[in-house]
Amino acid sequence: MENNVFDQVAKKYDTEKQIELANVIVEEVRRELQNSTSKSLIDYGGGTGLVGLNLSDQVSSVLLVDSSKQMLEFAKEKISEMGITNSKALRSDFTEESSDLKADIILMSLVLLHIPDTKKIIHALYRALNDGGKLIIVDFDKNDNVHHPKVHNGFSHESLKSILASVGFKSTEIRTFYHGNRIFMNQDASMFIATSIK
Repeated sequence: MENNVFDQVAKKYDTEKQIELANVIVEEVRRELQNSTSKSLIDYGGGTGLVGLNLSDQVSSVLLVDSSKQMLEFAKEKISEMGITNSKALRSDFTEESSDLKADIILMSLVLLHIPDTKKIIHALYRALNDGGKLIIVDFDKNDNVHHPKVHNGFSHESLKSILASVGFKSTEIRTFYHGNRIFMNQDASMFIATSIK
């Protein structure tokens, strides 16, 4: 991967605004994790652990997977400072290498928009899920006000559903759950949660 932009922003990543947004996402994902205390969770693109570490009390284990070494260093510091015993951080990039990691639940929160080949990453996550496992994607709804050469401008529910189905997911539910001011490239935007079962 070219110079990881997230390595450069890692030190300043946990801003008040980022933390606020992460808390909104954590509250929504918690609903999807009811009765999951025996299940393993991979937070793919988990960064500094803003979302994944705040869900560690809901599952048996959390593995933060990210391609940014710097982000994961911060996550490791948090794990030790917060005394979290069921969470680890691992550097990996499923878009570049195949992985033998397996989990019952995979969460990808505000990560899909940064990955050029949507179908390829969803396919890699499908393979990493145990049978009957659950993929939870949180991202931005399609937004015509956003223009950036390296970022998708959000996703339409229908096109995402069809990609998930084509990869092999049996069912997908998608709903918009939050509208915020200037949360996506300085534009007002809404976020959806998509839950797919393998």
